Amino acid sequence: MRCPFCSHPEDRVLESRPARDGAAIRRRRECLGCDRRYTTFEQIESRPLVVVKKDGRRQPFDRGKLMRSMTVACQKRPVPSELLEAIADGIEQDFCDRPGGEVGSQEIGERVVEALRKIDQVAYVRFASVYRDFQDIDQFKEVVELLGREVKRQQGEQTVALNGGGPAE
Repeated sequence: MRCPFCSHPEDRVLESRPARDGAAIRRRRECLGCDRRYTTFEQIESRPLVVVKKDGRRQPFDRGKLMRSMTVACQKRPVPSELLEAIADGIEQDFCDRPGGEVGSQEIGERVVEALRKIDQVAYVRFASVYRDFQDIDQFKEVVELLGREVKRQQGEQTVALNGGGPAE
């Protein structure tokens, strides 16, 4: 580390302690050339996540945009904001852990669709209609019918489980 006052290349660390809620280390240093003291901060360099849009454009991942879209889909629904925060955290973390630092907008949308499908059917249909760009009522009907079949299948599985498990032998 070069001294900011005299540019001498050597110093000594007088004190180190956590800073920014443990996300950085604050170091108090003394220049061995001019004896002046200065403070440095050491933190992990984070690589920004880049979203590749359908048309090939790239833009930084915007967690706020993700939260806004899920919040709109869940408007007037009994979905706690903490749950949406957890979904956004999970999606962001999974994609940030990937090598390359890029993710397609399609992949983000699919993750949100699947998460909303599990927690609220109305929010799922709302989000899917925008994300998948429904053009007519038939596309809505297809999604609702698919959900209906899925609910009936799940209810059948629950009934079998309640009645003692699997089929009779």
